[in-house]
Amino acid sequence: MKPLRALALSAFFLAPALAAAADIDGARLSMLWGVPFAGVLLSIALLPLLAPHFWHRHFGKVTAAWSLAFLVPFAIVFGPAAATAGFAHALLAEYLPFVILLAALFTVAGGIYIRGNLQGSAGLNVGLLAIGAVLASFMGTTGASMLLIRPLIRANDGRKHITHVVVFFIFIVSNAGGSLTPLGDPPLFLGFLKGVDFFWTLQHIWPETLFIVSVLLALFFALDAWFWRQPGERLAADPTPDTAPETFGFDGKVNFALLAVVVGLVLMSGLWKSDVQWNVAGTVVGLPGLVRDAGLILVTLVSLALTPGQVHEDNQFSWGPMQEVAKLFAGIFLTIIPVIAMLKAGVNGPFGAIVSAVTRADGSPDPAMYFWASGLLSSFLDNAPTYLVFFNTAGGDPVTLMTTHAATLAAISAGSVFMGANTYIGNAPNLMVKAIAEDRGVAMPSFFGYMLWSVGILMPLFVVITFIWLR
Repeated sequence: MKPLRALALSAFFLAPALAAAADIDGARLSMLWGVPFAGVLLSIALLPLLAPHFWHRHFGKVTAAWSLAFLVPFAIVFGPAAATAGFAHALLAEYLPFVILLAALFTVAGGIYIRGNLQGSAGLNVGLLAIGAVLASFMGTTGASMLLIRPLIRANDGRKHITHVVVFFIFIVSNAGGSLTPLGDPPLFLGFLKGVDFFWTLQHIWPETLFIVSVLLALFFALDAWFWRQPGERLAADPTPDTAPETFGFDGKVNFALLAVVVGLVLMSGLWKSDVQWNVAGTVVGLPGLVRDAGLILVTLVSLALTPGQVHEDNQFSWGPMQEVAKLFAGIFLTIIPVIAMLKAGVNGPFGAIVSAVTRADGSPDPAMYFWASGLLSSFLDNAPTYLVFFNTAGGDPVTLMTTHAATLAAISAGSVFMGANTYIGNAPNLMVKAIAEDRGVAMPSFFGYMLWSVGILMPLFVVITFIWLR
């Protein structure tokens, strides 16, 4: 079992950068290479419904099995040396930075307890969602989600219907709210690293963001107010009743400063240019990234050391949601490699029809098609590399994209961020919020059940955005 376990762990740490490390030509790949990725998605979608007990006990093993279904053939076809180099590159340059950042935000936000007998009325819930939407563009969708999801659930723990509250939270705070700055969502941060001005997205897609957030808040208020008025909605056994008033305030305040440090470290790693670097097993490790990751680990440890135990107890803090997301996304990152490689092959690859569809007959880019292509693929693939694929398809020159083809860059940015809300795997915070909610006893929709919400609510809004801003 030990060799199998070691191989499974190796599979977990492989990520999209493996495609570059092995120099895979996506134009030569068969669509069959996408089967393991489809298997991971179908497992996440179906097994919690068909075999819930088995899934909750063995989801890590299932993900590892699909990862091996890609890794073993990859090593056979491209050679063990390429797999080893890919493992080193992915471990140091992709997966560890991802997990370290997520763990830091999860720990710091979990160390902040918002005191007070918050009662989840429609007005209070809308206020929390609106605050989260604003915070998301400045502390990231992950940071804002981790900070507010616990108090939001606690505020509604005396209600019969809570599921819709968490679903709209994912729509607004975990996705749409992060569309205005590079700090908000990973795709925009990658664009910033490519040369897009820091405030460019704020200047160019604020109308679309204001529209979708405002409409979602209005829809949520109408639905939540309707539930609030229903007989039996407010449960008799409210864990935080009005008869036990608690002064509003914050415990674990040191974590606000640590949260600012996290944002600063991430921004620093994108702005700081250094020639100091090391070659570790063929992977270049730069000083800015190393300082960022070391700083995030230190922030995590400081938060755990300084946060009073009572705060973690009040927040019902546990590592279960973090472990679940880390394992599932590791399998997704691994098995997505050939899919991203096929997309990068452009018109010569298996997805050539998609790439061709975003270009008009006269050769100019079609913003509406870029919006839908980048958005729909971001719903199921990692939205960061998907953004880069279409950024490069549109020319890859940030100056041209910010001026001549500004509508196209706006479409790619909006599509990658907004449509990350279409599925649980479209953006990392989605699955994290789902895991925390389920850990608190909230009955969340299944994979396809959640998509019924997104298709019914979000898709019509995307159509309106297309006709108003992307024609």
